[in-house]
Amino acid sequence: MRKIVNSTFVSLDGVINHMDRWHFGFIDDELEALALDQMRASDALLLGRHTYDIYASAWPARDGELADRINVIAKYVASTTMQTADWTNTTIIGGGLVEEITKLKDAHGKNILMHGYGPVAKTLMRHGLLDELCLWVHPVLAGVGTTEDMIWGEDVHARLELEDVKTLASGIVMLTYRAAV
Repeated sequence: MRKIVNSTFVSLDGVINHMDRWHFGFIDDELEALALDQMRASDALLLGRHTYDIYASAWPARDGELADRINVIAKYVASTTMQTADWTNTTIIGGGLVEEITKLKDAHGKNILMHGYGPVAKTLMRHGLLDELCLWVHPVLAGVGTTEDMIWGEDVHARLELEDVKTLASGIVMLTYRAAV
């Protein structure tokens, strides 16, 4: 069975959105190398609609090994409103999210990497389908957003076990948790 690994950037105050205000100053070679390692361990990328729209407008125009990998990998976007997807190798999951993700997990292959921790990730967590949560905790208080921009979510309660901790030179602490059994 494949694992779903969620990899999310988060500020110290729990903000996962508005990254233009707090994230981009922390991008360096070390961060990109770790992100590429995650991509190499995966053969699919799962995205919610919001993250997909941002990625599809940015990554096709970028160069480099990470961009090349993101652009060619199989992509699954969860959206009940999208009709078509123009980005290479994209499949739309239009309904039955839990059932469709269960099928993807049951298929043979490497990890399914998920970027972003919005409604789709919270649904997967509620249903016990998220196997690993990798939080890239940035040493900054974002000071922006609403409850919709935060990592926590109503009715999302899950016990996790710490699997790994990496401290990057930038001060980002990468906390990797697995679902507790």
